[in-house]
Amino acid sequence: MLDTNEAIYRQYETLGISKEVLDFGTSVEKELKERFDKIDTNAEYNQLKVIAAMQKNKVSAECFQASSGYGYNDLGRDTLERVYADCFGAEDALVRPQITCGTHALALALMSNLRPGDELLSPVGKPYDTLEEVIGIRPSKGSLAEYGITYAQVDLLPDGEFDYDGIKKAINEKTKLVTIQRSKGYATRPTLSVKRIGELIAFVKSIKPDVICMVDNCYGEFVEDTEPIQVGADMMVGSLIKNPGGGLAPIGGYIVGKKECVENAAYRLTSPGLGKEVGASLGVIQSFYQGFFLAPTVVSGALKGAIFAAKIYEKLGFKVVPDGTESRHDIIQAVEFNNRDAMIAFCEGIQAAAPVDSYVTPEPWAMPGYDSDVIMAAGAFVQGSSIELSADGPVKPPYAVYFQGGLTWYHAKLGILMSLQKLYERNLVKLD
Repeated sequence: MLDTNEAIYRQYETLGISKEVLDFGTSVEKELKERFDKIDTNAEYNQLKVIAAMQKNKVSAECFQASSGYGYNDLGRDTLERVYADCFGAEDALVRPQITCGTHALALALMSNLRPGDELLSPVGKPYDTLEEVIGIRPSKGSLAEYGITYAQVDLLPDGEFDYDGIKKAINEKTKLVTIQRSKGYATRPTLSVKRIGELIAFVKSIKPDVICMVDNCYGEFVEDTEPIQVGADMMVGSLIKNPGGGLAPIGGYIVGKKECVENAAYRLTSPGLGKEVGASLGVIQSFYQGFFLAPTVVSGALKGAIFAAKIYEKLGFKVVPDGTESRHDIIQAVEFNNRDAMIAFCEGIQAAAPVDSYVTPEPWAMPGYDSDVIMAAGAFVQGSSIELSADGPVKPPYAVYFQGGLTWYHAKLGILMSLQKLYERNLVKLD
């Protein structure tokens, strides 16, 4: 029988990882032990927080029963929403399979809390590409612009700091809602920490106290020990096929925050007069609970993978955002290749490491909602689930790829090693 280390080496070899690549990765991993220990400590805290919310709200086996039709008196649905609200420090929550994705959740939160004549302000630069059509930056059917809602934007300063003077000038009597995107999206700016988000919200509220501050929290849940609601956000929005679904939720999104904001969203999701009272759980409610329970551990594995990727590609001379030593505020790791072939090779490696569709070769395509071809690598159990190992990016300069996810640290590690293997085989990197 082989010793454990030898057996692991042979298994990596079976999967296509060369000795040179594995040795390089092993040397990087050894440097990260202290960092990984801190991630585990944070995961433990967040795990206890989730359990406390579940116990407080008396989650029972009866909560896992499916409802159909109108979904009246759905115990599991209503209890889960109280669990989300308590865990994230909010007054109320809307957690539904009828919310199809993160973009839908954001559109729902915006459209339900803005009225014709109102203005939406983004003080952190351009939002994620798919929101451009929601807002009307790019014309689209049903956009906020078609309903007479205007949009203003203040870019971050070159050093990534908030342009407080510009924000103060932009806030006016029409400003109803301020949207703050925590994660970088397809940009190479820093992700916003909860602390920085709190500082920005405090500044905005000092100018206009009644403005609604909404945080797009996608990719950020459980990365830190606090969430944006706890530093003054009125609404926090995310997707269940990202962090809080723990890889088990097959669909869904959430909105948590002030009761009025959440009620507005519920009436928009269903119908005036119905709101949260309807909306069947359709047999997915147990996966919502179990995914939320697992989420802190799953997020910790994804964080380790992101840091591992940063360290490896930084050592090879590529620009990475965040770098290998920066604090982490979401699970996304950006790597700028400045080379189309290297970007595509990276994505091919991520796909080749997947448990599902590993034999598929990802290719750039004109994906709906984007203004350039996009390449996406994801062999996921749930289509589009970016808490699972995945990588994507617009195929245009600086040819930056955005890596995220991994339901376990070991899978994230394999994905990064396989991405490096593809670059190494094509002489796009040297492991000297």
